[in-house]
Amino acid sequence: MGVQGLATLLENYGKIYREVRFMKSRLVIDGCNLLYLMYFNSGLDENHGGEYAAFEEQIEKFVSALRDCGIMPYVVLDGGTDSTDKKLDTLLQRAESRIKKAHQAAVEGRKQHILPLLTKMVFKQTLARLEVPVAQCYGEADQQIAALANEWKCPVLSNDSDFYIFDLPAGLLPISHFRWEAVEQSGSQRYIPCKSYKTSSFCIVFNVQPKLLPTLAALAGNDYVKLRRMETPINWAQFDTTGSETQSRLEGLLCWLKGFTTPEEALEAAVGLMEGLNTKRKAEVKNSLNLGMEEYKLPPTYLSRFFIHGIAPPLPVRLTADVLDVLQLQRMSLGVCVDHKDTPTANLTSRPLRQVMYGLLLGGGTPLQVEERDREGLQMKFNLVPPAFRGVAQRLVLNSLNKVTLLPVHHYISMIPAFFKSLQTEDHRCKRHLDLTAVHAFNQWQVCMKDSIHLNQLLGFPLPEPQVSRLYQGVLVHELVHRMRTTGKVKAFLKSDRSSVRQYRTMLTVVHQFHAQRVSTPSESHNEAAAPRQRRPLDDLTANLQQLFLQYDDEEAATEINSAVRAQQELHLDELVSVKTRYRTKERNNRSHNLELARKEESRGWDLL
Repeated sequence: MGVQGLATLLENYGKIYREVRFMKSRLVIDGCNLLYLMYFNSGLDENHGGEYAAFEEQIEKFVSALRDCGIMPYVVLDGGTDSTDKKLDTLLQRAESRIKKAHQAAVEGRKQHILPLLTKMVFKQTLARLEVPVAQCYGEADQQIAALANEWKCPVLSNDSDFYIFDLPAGLLPISHFRWEAVEQSGSQRYIPCKSYKTSSFCIVFNVQPKLLPTLAALAGNDYVKLRRMETPINWAQFDTTGSETQSRLEGLLCWLKGFTTPEEALEAAVGLMEGLNTKRKAEVKNSLNLGMEEYKLPPTYLSRFFIHGIAPPLPVRLTADVLDVLQLQRMSLGVCVDHKDTPTANLTSRPLRQVMYGLLLGGGTPLQVEERDREGLQMKFNLVPPAFRGVAQRLVLNSLNKVTLLPVHHYISMIPAFFKSLQTEDHRCKRHLDLTAVHAFNQWQVCMKDSIHLNQLLGFPLPEPQVSRLYQGVLVHELVHRMRTTGKVKAFLKSDRSSVRQYRTMLTVVHQFHAQRVSTPSESHNEAAAPRQRRPLDDLTANLQQLFLQYDDEEAATEINSAVRAQQELHLDELVSVKTRYRTKERNNRSHNLELARKEESRGWDLL
């Protein structure tokens, strides 16, 4: 993000920064930058699917520290992709890099800074619960963040080096120097010790005209301009006169810029350094550089009216930013998760959900297709996916779904962290090698949950949105799978706690509902209920989850399962939910001729429950 190498360079020039005691002020926060840095700098798990509860706690502590110091945070998030695609090359290169790093993380077990799939959702939900003002832009947020900070005369909190270029009246507070975890006190007032940056200090240290800073960014290379990839790149290091042992590209560029007073003459001279370009190509390069400089002009901002007066923009953004990409570009860039390159992308599991979303957004009869950008092996692949919307085939009105007697499945799933809380008495960091089968299965579950929540948002929240931080704890569930495989049965952890056993049996009932071989379908009449049942595919998620467990013989567990099935019948769950799977049909077609072995294969893992 930002100007290549600039933040690193400035770390060698400490006098550019000024030590401040930050308190009693508004603060405009680069939300996406804070999200990434807060997760990665907190030492939280990345390779087991995320530690969302711990991340939620970090956000709570951060907001509490700000408020203790009288600081009023305003968080601004990026929106959809720029419709001009001027940043497309950069985005694709980053995506390809993440794919390779995700595979490395799966194979080597080391952190590669792959953000878990539901992290942004946890971030937004937690800020909403804490009543922190949040706005999502239609596109890249940098200009709107800078414009708002300029209007309010307050600082920006970010580590994005683009903000070293914007001329901000109250300057920039780099996150890396914002010591919010070490709040101090002077008299009765608490404050956060941090460092402040202003462009005036930069220009004094490097003897550069302030108006040339956007030119510096364009020539150095930002997310929009990549001079180093031109057919005749400029060797800026040759102009470095600082006397350092190793010549620096950026310092050479800064030394070169000292000789100019206007951006126009600097650009003209820079293009002249590119030997071998014809007149047309030089004009194209100059135009690209001008576009790169335009990114640092401050536009009018609509955010102040929203934050202060609660006046939403003409099209209030309540949905995921991906919706804008689907509507404007018929494109969806799918998330990358830690997974082995030889496994299919987990996003295939939830594609039917996204197809319904595409149908709702683009219209059922449209010939348009959505280009999904996903991985295949270690390569980026573009898949054309048709929308799918065949009408509503349910008996309940959407806005009355939350009145159904049966609690949503996420209610039971949210019990899991509390249910297995006893496992957290030890420090389970899963230092053993990653279980790649488990990793892939839980990735599939997360993408299904993510796209289900997005679909629910698109439909106007007919169902209450689950608190994502309670749904999944990566290290915990992987440790649980390991124990189930090596020590036997999960119920061994529950026998001393009756309430946990009750919760466990409730969840077991739901599991059996979804795994039942034949489930009755809701019907309008008893005659229809007696009609032959049809089977539909559920995808490969069921098979992958069942592979997580080993076979054990336990009569007590079998009795417990039978009891759960009876409880299911008493609750009439089968009258409310109908999910059918091809898994058992597929298994029977491929099962062993050894009947006893086939029986054990079919019931694999059930006694663990």
